[in-house]
Amino acid sequence: MTEQIKSRERVALHGEVFTNEREVNAMLDLVKAESERIDSRFLEPACGNGSFVIEILNRKLLVAERKYRKSPTEYEKYSIVAVSSVYGVDILEDNAKECRQRLYDFWNAKYTAACKKECREEVRDAAEYIINHNILCGDALTMLCDDGDPIVFAQWDLIHGSKIKRKDYRLDSLMKADRDQPDLFENQFSYDEESMAWIPAPIREYPLMNYWEVQYAD
Repeated sequence: MTEQIKSRERVALHGEVFTNEREVNAMLDLVKAESERIDSRFLEPACGNGSFVIEILNRKLLVAERKYRKSPTEYEKYSIVAVSSVYGVDILEDNAKECRQRLYDFWNAKYTAACKKECREEVRDAAEYIINHNILCGDALTMLCDDGDPIVFAQWDLIHGSKIKRKDYRLDSLMKADRDQPDLFENQFSYDEESMAWIPAPIREYPLMNYWEVQYAD
């Protein structure tokens, strides 16, 4: 169990108090159906060292284990879908770094237990790459990274069997997606005639790739 406070100084400077396991589960139970849907996306805007994102991933992987326990290949694929659907931002770099490591270690332990000798290092590399792009150091209020650039998240969509389509979006666009008139953000939106709404436009799209090769896209 993670300690709720790292230091009095961090509490004073950043208001940092980690949520304990009981409260994490109680809050996630309020959205139980979504937290147990493998491809449902979650963003924790103050992820700390990962209490929420790890429990969300745990719930998703438990579903994957029940559905695909007899097929290591299918479990492997959907474990990648699960980890790619979890996002986090924290204002402190050491928290973001710790969160990434804890999330990877948790995923890898589950992957190793489920797939045993069929585990592949390139799949581990893909999971680590995805986590590094999904857990960022920045300020969710200003929607800027610690270097002052806009926060950009990758959306990973599983299509065509084992292929993943990656699209990158600015967080400020995603947060303003429900506006009727995007005005200053028009260049970040496109108008969808079918839904009659402005939808965020990706700032970059990547070619389809096998889910175990997404780390080579750059």
